Amino acid sequence: MAIALEQIAQYLDHHQLNYKLDTAYNQIITGVTGDNLDRFVVVIQLDEEGEFFKLFAPDILPGVQHHAYKEVILQTLLGISWETKMLQWEYDASDGEIRAIIEFPLEDGTLTERQFYRCLTALVEIVDTTIPKVKEIMMAVPENSSDDLAVGERLLLTIQNEAPGLLDLIAQALEARKRRGQVLASED
Repeated sequence: MAIALEQIAQYLDHHQLNYKLDTAYNQIITGVTGDNLDRFVVVIQLDEEGEFFKLFAPDILPGVQHHAYKEVILQTLLGISWETKMLQWEYDASDGEIRAIIEFPLEDGTLTERQFYRCLTALVEIVDTTIPKVKEIMMAVPENSSDDLAVGERLLLTIQNEAPGLLDLIAQALEARKRRGQVLASED
């Protein structure tokens, strides 16, 4: 069954959204505006002859690849993935691209207009609330600080203020990882 780009284009037409249909790459490219972000790009892509659906915001957080606290920023995004439905954060280590993505197989089903808009709305809302907070954290932390401990403490305070509960999740994840590492080390 699957779905065709033209059907998704009809969904966008129905809601009077502007877009560019790029059949060569099996994509539709559109832009959205949130409450906190100016217009950002959203790509709708079909793979596997329309049996696999992807909706993503590419290169949404530049400057992380060489940032002094890249690991903390990526852990923050992973924590947000844990707390939300559908949306994942992806990081391409080769070029530093971070994207927010929702993807899933359609296989023998199709994608209804209601399902499509639930995905689009979720992507826009989560990106719109997350990216400004993460950018604030990035700007609050100088990239080359001689006082790493003080900078780290300020970063933790910023995360605590901007995303209550996230530090607890990060601490739990680090503890679980540490326990798994001890178990793996004792098995050697």
